[in-house]
Amino acid sequence: MSSSSRGIAPPLDWCALVAEAIRRRKEEKLTQRAHAALANVSIPTIVAFDHGERTLTLAKAFDILRVVGLIDEPADGNAQERFVEDAFARWRELTAALPADSPGRFPHGWCRVDYALEGELKQPTLPALMDMLREAMNPHTGWPLFRAPARHENAPREVDGMLECWTAPHDGDADRVADDAARYAFWRAAPAGRMVLIRGYREDAQETFRPGTLLDTILPIWHLGEVLLHAASLAALMRHNPDAAVTIHLRVLYTGLNGRVLRAWANPLSELLVEGTPARGDEAMLEASVPAGDIPGRLAHHLFPLIASLYERFGVTGLSERRVQAEVERLPGSRSSRTNDGRGNRAPREGT
Repeated sequence: MSSSSRGIAPPLDWCALVAEAIRRRKEEKLTQRAHAALANVSIPTIVAFDHGERTLTLAKAFDILRVVGLIDEPADGNAQERFVEDAFARWRELTAALPADSPGRFPHGWCRVDYALEGELKQPTLPALMDMLREAMNPHTGWPLFRAPARHENAPREVDGMLECWTAPHDGDADRVADDAARYAFWRAAPAGRMVLIRGYREDAQETFRPGTLLDTILPIWHLGEVLLHAASLAALMRHNPDAAVTIHLRVLYTGLNGRVLRAWANPLSELLVEGTPARGDEAMLEASVPAGDIPGRLAHHLFPLIASLYERFGVTGLSERRVQAEVERLPGSRSSRTNDGRGNRAPREGT
């Protein structure tokens, strides 16, 4: 059968497509790690793609090609994916001005969290969205994850029709202890109910052990608990009426896990004294879709599969929901989550 009888589409030249993807990646000054993160694939997968291997699933290949503009998609494609990709590109733009060895580039790895609210939602103006974000913010773990500083240098601002906040230490900071990865964070918020956060590891800012060697057992529970509580509070503020159902679509990407071990550090008195083998792989992607109204009363239930999946990367199995519940109850300020009535009404904060 001649090629003309098969239609007008020419045969796919896979090697040329891979070469063009690599060329565009270099043109955009993306590393393999950054390309993999934007495509939500592992580093071994991006390496296999670069070698022209044809064992990749079509979905993963499309994810890789999409990042460098080699997939022609309709306008109503994955809006959350594009939102996250644009935010990641913006973060790279902001960090490009930092010195090559700056901890603000998160050389030992970083955590990216994004969520999208689905349901009958209001479409607030940016000032109204900022008010909602401030009301949803609660410092369960010290500085809130979606912190909105008041000072001019770090205050949230409008960029491309969204709110974004890039917090970094500045010369003259009265409380500046050190220029370390824990002092940097970037988040973006869209009026459609989309959030994304990129931050370094607190574990990499300690003097008692080297950066890139430890992941705390407790901090992921606290941080992901705070993210879900934030999403539930924002959903309560954004939904059209108190009875409207809203679903939270959550994703969490941990990078730079190679060489790390799981160990209790943030709370040495915790009962969760697990310690596994060094991480299996450099990345972990965790995903969940959760009813927003379910979060206040069943936070541990929804955290459990996420934390169990993360622990498995370190060879730790047998985690129980009861142990996660015990840590949730120790989460600073967690009483507010237990008394939240699902409509944004919370008890007074208890500490930071």
